[in-house]
Amino acid sequence: MQSIDRAMHIVKVLIQHYPNQFSITELAKECKLPASSLHRNLNAMIKHEMIQQDPKSKLYGLGNMWLEYGLIVYDTLDYVSVLRPELENLMRTVEATVYLSKPIGTESIIIERIDCINQTIRVHDKLGLRTPLYEGAANLTMLAHMPPEFVEKVVIESVPEGERTAFFQRLNRIKIDGYELLQDEQNDGISFIASPILNHYGGVIGAVSIKLNISNLEDETLKGIIDEVINTGNKISWKMGIKN
Repeated sequence: MQSIDRAMHIVKVLIQHYPNQFSITELAKECKLPASSLHRNLNAMIKHEMIQQDPKSKLYGLGNMWLEYGLIVYDTLDYVSVLRPELENLMRTVEATVYLSKPIGTESIIIERIDCINQTIRVHDKLGLRTPLYEGAANLTMLAHMPPEFVEKVVIESVPEGERTAFFQRLNRIKIDGYELLQDEQNDGISFIASPILNHYGGVIGAVSIKLNISNLEDETLKGIIDEVINTGNKISWKMGIKN
């Protein structure tokens, strides 16, 4: 039982500081445990995917099992009744497929998609698709609202040194504007528009995004669509904050 108690204590510490990751020395200090015994616990927890260790930095963070178990009980919770009406309303208003993404460490995963049957775009990103946080409109809106030390870690590890200043400026603009518009590099005219979902403490818990063809849209029409995406993100943020 002692090992279970210790494992859950480690998990709670990681949850409190999510999405930050820790070295074994830092984690031992946060958990108030000796590093030697902590190392044995961490190895066992990695085997069960309770935590994971970055192969490059050797830092520890929450494992994927928590998300997987969360998705299993997704429909038994009240998420559908809380979120889906807002996503469906956005889909009908802008006539575009809507996505809901959630951050996992230095990546994100698509956990919901509302398809628009009237849309001419037929190729959609799949549920469960995981992508790095430094790529894509939804991911950038989430990254822009994450703790500065975590953002710096992601940028240093993933963005070429000569591009980092511009990347940080881009994140600052996204945070101020409340959205990101990004063209799909593989499909001309197709773009993603995304806005973050925040909790009551200003922490990012996800992003709502749409995929549509903006090549023939008037500026005023595009602005109206962007506003709808931002408003949906704000509404979901409020609902999730109230729920939690």
